[in-house]
Amino acid sequence: MAEQRRDGREAGGAGGGARDVGDPRGRRVREEEARAWADLVGTARRTVADGLVVGTSGNVSVRVGETVLVTPSGVPYDRLTPDDVTGVDLTGRQVLGTLVPTSELPMHLAVYRTTGAHAVVHTHAVHATAVSTLLDELPLIHYMAAALGGPVRVARYATYGTDELAENMLRALDGRTGCLLRNHGTVTHGTTLAQAYDRTAQLEWMCRLWLTASSVPGLSPHLLTPEQLAEVGERLRGYGQRTGPSGGA
Repeated sequence: MAEQRRDGREAGGAGGGARDVGDPRGRRVREEEARAWADLVGTARRTVADGLVVGTSGNVSVRVGETVLVTPSGVPYDRLTPDDVTGVDLTGRQVLGTLVPTSELPMHLAVYRTTGAHAVVHTHAVHATAVSTLLDELPLIHYMAAALGGPVRVARYATYGTDELAENMLRALDGRTGCLLRNHGTVTHGTTLAQAYDRTAQLEWMCRLWLTASSVPGLSPHLLTPEQLAEVGERLRGYGQRTGPSGGA
């Protein structure tokens, strides 16, 4: 059965594209938004391919100016097309498309309103979700915690899609670029979709590492100290390629 839009038309049907003059959301998709939508869909599909979500669980968003593009609710990512652009403003008012935005919209908007983020990735990654049921904070099992701003906190449980969950998430994200959601999953943000996704993958890997190391009978993993993590944080600020005046690395 074809996906139904808010106006009752089938996705991909005549007159149903987000670029149509008669779109009930009132404006056409700009070129920059079209490119960002393609990147968003690619990232969403990658969460499935990499096993971070199952089906349509999890969601992805990217900010373009004052518009936030988001994955729509309940639509398999492999069915999303360029005509399915779904966007809201920072108040949550839909300004692009006719598919219903993700139910986790309050969580995404909360990040954009309180940080300088331009991309958010939310998943139900298995190992990270398992850790969220066991701990209040992921132990310092690996130095990549510094890439998320420090020890990764677990946000208190609240029903999905609620303002309460968004508020709990913001407390866990204070000073961080990623957190766990109790009995739910992960949230990370970044300046780009690639950065937000990489942080999600790193968080899932660290959770898997902790579960693996802590499961050895009779042994406990050695953990890093806050001082060791701070030293890594300083080194990470200069990590990667740098281009000098002459163009060399």
